[in-house]
Amino acid sequence: MRELIYYTFTESADLKRAFVEENRDKIYEVFLEIAKRLKEGRKILLCGNGGSAADCQHIAAELVGRFTLERRALPAIALTTDTSVLTALANDYSFDRIFERQVEALGEEGDVLIGISTSGDSKNVINAVNRAKEKGLLTVGFLGKDGGELAKICHHSFIVRNHSTPRIQEVHITLGHVLCDFIEKFLFSYDFYFPPCGEGRE
Repeated sequence: MRELIYYTFTESADLKRAFVEENRDKIYEVFLEIAKRLKEGRKILLCGNGGSAADCQHIAAELVGRFTLERRALPAIALTTDTSVLTALANDYSFDRIFERQVEALGEEGDVLIGISTSGDSKNVINAVNRAKEKGLLTVGFLGKDGGELAKICHHSFIVRNHSTPRIQEVHITLGHVLCDFIEKFLFSYDFYFPPCGEGRE
């Protein structure tokens, strides 16, 4: 069991290291775009199932509350939390439409939809992304395995190239924490440094 404990921690750490080495520049570029949209008054919507639903709620809570800086609240909505809406939509339409319908109701042009799926093939997340694109939202996928169908349709996809759902989720929540930290520092910290490829703030 000691070996299992050590292996689990090192596997998770190695996967995170491999992920950031592959995606570092892309993370910067996409997160900068998200932060700019928040600065312009747009909001973030998030959707996913199971552990990914928990990640949606976690990320939204960090943005509406705070991550590390004391600052104004930021608009982020997890589409996974309203049980009356979720059960009504699942009952009256289908489970595949529980997020799509909320995007239709709450999403506005210029907003951001983050879809989280360890398989990349969650049908209700796929439907939400398609609806979001129709409405002019920026779509970002936090995905696993080979990215699945979502990797083909999201504007930007971050794929954790592994088949272990727990390991994928561990990278996803770290990515979510980096997003929250990036947004706070971009919007509220004058000490935030932009590499030459970035754009300065006004």
